[in-house]
Amino acid sequence: MTRYMIIWVIVAVLGLYTASPAAAKNTNVMATDILDGVVPLTGLAVAYFKDDTEGQKQWLRNICVNQGLTWTLWPIFNQTSLGKRPNGDPRNSFPSGHVSLAMSGATFLDKRYGWRWGAPAYAASAYIAYVRVDENKHHWRDVIASGVLSYGVAMLFVTPEKATHLAPIIGPDFIGLRWGRSF
Repeated sequence: MTRYMIIWVIVAVLGLYTASPAAAKNTNVMATDILDGVVPLTGLAVAYFKDDTEGQKQWLRNICVNQGLTWTLWPIFNQTSLGKRPNGDPRNSFPSGHVSLAMSGATFLDKRYGWRWGAPAYAASAYIAYVRVDENKHHWRDVIASGVLSYGVAMLFVTPEKATHLAPIIGPDFIGLRWGRSF
């Protein structure tokens, strides 16, 4: 139990560091800025404290590819009507960077360690998405696209911690199944 408390304290402190000073005027925006760092860092902390080296590698690949795609899409969509935010800011609306990062961490936690870690992370990501839309920083399409992007990337790069795989094998003289389980 102490190990999990240490994880949450470390992640909370790192999350406070990610909050922008401008967000201090609005507690909802500040909370989303904090959660935006806390959710993905929780995934890294869990992998670290479980001594899950493969999980740490998957976390890094998942976050890097997800953020790389998000940052690549911004200049493309900034040239269209999708790039304009509801508050009039003409940049980086589609897809939402906050939701993209949080959902990346949430999907990692869910796919790697199960629903007990994933459910609270998904709830935090949904809260971030709601506040970003409610504060006129994004349209619903922006946050939904970010969630879909993050989920898709995690499906490619994250495997369950204790995965069971069953795959067909077809050879020149045989047909069979291969079963594997990681522990």
